Amino acid sequence: MNYNWNWGIFFQPNPMGTGTYLDMLLSGLALTLKTAALAWVIALITGSLVGVMRTLPSKGANWFGFAYVEFFRNMPLLVQLFLWFFVLPELLPKGAGTWLKQLPNAPFWTAAIGVGFFMSARVAVQLQAGIGSLPRGQKMAATALGLTTAQGYRYVLLPMAFRIILPPLTSEFLNTIKNTAVAITIGLLELTGQARSMQEFSFQVFEAFTAATILYLLVNAVVVTAMRFLERWVAIPGYITGK
Repeated sequence: MNYNWNWGIFFQPNPMGTGTYLDMLLSGLALTLKTAALAWVIALITGSLVGVMRTLPSKGANWFGFAYVEFFRNMPLLVQLFLWFFVLPELLPKGAGTWLKQLPNAPFWTAAIGVGFFMSARVAVQLQAGIGSLPRGQKMAATALGLTTAQGYRYVLLPMAFRIILPPLTSEFLNTIKNTAVAITIGLLELTGQARSMQEFSFQVFEAFTAATILYLLVNAVVVTAMRFLERWVAIPGYITGK
């Protein structure tokens, strides 16, 4: 294999004039974390609402939740990002479409919203499963105490359901971080995008993507460790993961 390894490339100035190649990767990592954080907030809030709707006795709420999940879960993320970024501005009235096209940091907002809605469908299914796994007596006890449906979910069902689904939610959060890499296709220079830029500028492809891989692994290791502490902190003794 005729390849010139150069691990010192990270400390050489990049052609963008923004510091070294390592600075490029770190700026991409920061953008990855910002995009993933906003996308996860969207996914958690929207997914929780849809997940609750899928467990309500209302047929209308059930059908809406079903349609929402099937739409966003069964369409590839790449297609969804293209629809948000390229198609939506053309479907809106001219003024609104022009505003979207000229929106500062449009790739960032598009990626965060697109990934957020894509992951919200998965969060909704996880929450539905968590609520469905609870004993029926808990819902009946909430009703017996005189709690409304909303209060029953707020004070009884959701706190227990979220404790149950914390491990799969950790996996979904990790998927959210990794899915931001798809946003390179709409011009977002997150970690993968910056690694590709480094490779194109320096022709050190192995060094660039090795560094990106290590950064992804480090971030995911921190998330997994933090979530383990969270699981122990919210565990109820004698129930689920509690001791």
